[in-house]
Amino acid sequence: QKQRTIYTANHHQDLPGTVVRAEGQGPSGDVAVDEAYDGLGATFDFYLQIFNRNSIDDSGMKMDATVHFGEDYNNAYWNSIQMVFGDGDGRIFNRFTIALDVIGHELTHGVTEDEAQLQYFNQSGALNESMSDVFGSLIKQFVKQQTAEAADWLIGEGLLAPGIQGVALRSMKDPGSAFDDPLLGKDPQPKHMDHYNNTFADNGGVHINSGIPNHAFYQVATRLGGFAWEKAGRIWYDTLLDQSLQPNADFLSFARITFAVAGRLHGANGPECQAVRDGWASVGINI
Repeated sequence: QKQRTIYTANHHQDLPGTVVRAEGQGPSGDVAVDEAYDGLGATFDFYLQIFNRNSIDDSGMKMDATVHFGEDYNNAYWNSIQMVFGDGDGRIFNRFTIALDVIGHELTHGVTEDEAQLQYFNQSGALNESMSDVFGSLIKQFVKQQTAEAADWLIGEGLLAPGIQGVALRSMKDPGSAFDDPLLGKDPQPKHMDHYNNTFADNGGVHINSGIPNHAFYQVATRLGGFAWEKAGRIWYDTLLDQSLQPNADFLSFARITFAVAGRLHGANGPECQAVRDGWASVGINI
């Protein structure tokens, strides 16, 4: 059973704030409140219907979110207890509830935290970010009932404010192409290990180098076709739950587990294993 509660911080930073919509209540008329409510519900439904997962922790965890956090706050995040959404400043970002995949992304940080504890630094941190992009995108595709071929594979479409030269925060189909703007700069994501960014910034490039495993998933999903959550998504989800996945996993060790999982699920000689192998090879990771 879904148990959602949406709060407002009324532009302060005290959490959780004042309850504005509880489970089962109708729309509030506040677009951020209602988008958060619907986004939490879509995420719950996706994990339950596709992976038989009961909420974020698989034990029926209540899903709480606070909207209107701070003044012109340019972020959304999961704090291990609840979701928090800023309204954006209107100059760079719109309200952060506008993008369903961003809601799914942040809630999936809770799933990853519960299952794999991937360290938020260097390649394990980039994998942590990539898992959130993968399942955030799949949640959007699930709601829209889109196949891998029909999906746009954009993360955060609609989030960039009018006037910003870009289409989204990130592109899984073509990392590095999501934006190119004087205020934001150019999308820094690589899509191949040849362009891996060795940096101490951004916790070792967790939001930058995640483009590589993101693109690998896109490659696997489009090679397999159909609904991406059915095969590619199941392989990635079972990898997240796999006991051999270590908190400090790098891209290669993660890729090898996806290949092993594909073999367990579909047989070692099937097209699924070949798609996983080819997908990772396309980003410069040879299993």
